[in-house]
Amino acid sequence: MTKIQLTCFAQSGNAYKAALMLNLSGVEWEPKFVDFFNGGSRTDEYLELNTMGEVPVLIDGEKTITQSGVILKYLSKKYNKFGGKTEDDDLEILRWLLWDNHKLTNNIAVLRYLLQFAKTGETEVTQFLRARIKPCLKVLNNHLDNSSFVIGAEPTIADISMCGYLFWPDEFDVSWADYPAIASWLDRIKALDGWVHPYELMPGHPLAK
Repeated sequence: MTKIQLTCFAQSGNAYKAALMLNLSGVEWEPKFVDFFNGGSRTDEYLELNTMGEVPVLIDGEKTITQSGVILKYLSKKYNKFGGKTEDDDLEILRWLLWDNHKLTNNIAVLRYLLQFAKTGETEVTQFLRARIKPCLKVLNNHLDNSSFVIGAEPTIADISMCGYLFWPDEFDVSWADYPAIASWLDRIKALDGWVHPYELMPGHPLAK
């Protein structure tokens, strides 16, 4: 049987969401390295795979699936893992997935890229992004004060999505001491069977000089 393939690179939090889901689900899968920082996602070959030119892409036999949230939903349904128990649960998961992609991941990913990889230093843009991130982290921290995981006592793809960029706090200059409920939640995720840090789970770290 052909293994599921995932286009990814170690520095991508969105790719990590899919890679972590595969690992936590006990699925045999194969990473396909994308040299993102040298234009690997903008080649003609890659654009045939994903016209959006984005990472990750999941290849499961004849199926090619893009966008991390869609991949998480697909894998959850296929393996019956990390989904909701009821229709209301599924709606709540979707609510947090959309919030994550629009607010949490979106702003953190850009800030981290500017600071860690583009090396812009502090600018008006990074200050704007910090101002956007702080209330998002406050929302998540307050929510997790009353819940072990995002929608209750068990992890779902909402947790897997939202943690995607949060194992690099030093790379976007946040201290989890300021958000203790998030820190405890991340520890619970790290305790799950199959958790691996993104820099170890996917190829491409450290960046070639």
